[in-house]
Amino acid sequence: MWEYSDKLKELFLNPKNAGEIENPDAVGEVGNITCGDALKLTLRIDKNTNKILDAKFQTFGCASAIASSSALTELIIGKTIEEAEKITNKDIADYLGGLPKEKMHCSVMGKEALEAAIANYRGEKKQPYEEEKIICHCFGVSEEKIRKVALENHLTTVDEITFFTKAGGGCGACIKDIEELLKKIWSIKPAPQKIYPTKKLSNLQKIAMIQDIIENDIRPKLQADGGDLELIDIEGNKVIVSLRAQCTSCPMSNVTLEDIENKLKELVSPDIIVETT
Repeated sequence: MWEYSDKLKELFLNPKNAGEIENPDAVGEVGNITCGDALKLTLRIDKNTNKILDAKFQTFGCASAIASSSALTELIIGKTIEEAEKITNKDIADYLGGLPKEKMHCSVMGKEALEAAIANYRGEKKQPYEEEKIICHCFGVSEEKIRKVALENHLTTVDEITFFTKAGGGCGACIKDIEELLKKIWSIKPAPQKIYPTKKLSNLQKIAMIQDIIENDIRPKLQADGGDLELIDIEGNKVIVSLRAQCTSCPMSNVTLEDIENKLKELVSPDIIVETT
């Protein structure tokens, strides 16, 4: 049995801002009733200030979907469009005092509805749903959605992907595809390497080579996935680094550090040790 916070139960039993704004300035619709969850978000916006004056929702879903939708409207009313688009699905869950892990997809649906409404207000066209590569056909979940949600929430297992997107929660035929996608997202992919000299290096040469590999090889790969790394110091064979951006909270950070150490051992010296502050 799932445990619901008092705030979640309150907004389920007495949702705020339920309904639909007549002649809205923005509309965001996500989900599919046939898949179990659907949400329509309508906004009234001051076009001079871009401030959201009112927000209402209509949702077809469980208690968590209703409470998440209500929480979303309370979070965005009074904010500018620019401020609202910074709200994450984690902010929605936190506002509710937490969500059961199996219901995190409800907060993701809220975030997606907000993104769709903002795109609608700006006159932007979302990529047609049918053109996206679908990974989970049971729930119509695309590869791009899984990738986006995994990166934003640091998800590393199929179960986590299922909790946040429902993908993999139906027939299970897509589980292997999800596993492969997660490997691609979180691994440091091999790339053509510079050829470094194998002769004995002076301390200055070793330091210069370590700096070069970190700046021109390792950091670009981490940055491509939303992470980063800072070289703090080099003490003999000890390389001290500090994780930055999404790497700071990534559950795979130990694997990342091991990969970096192995790369430096291979290209600079087998005695290299990487430590983090």
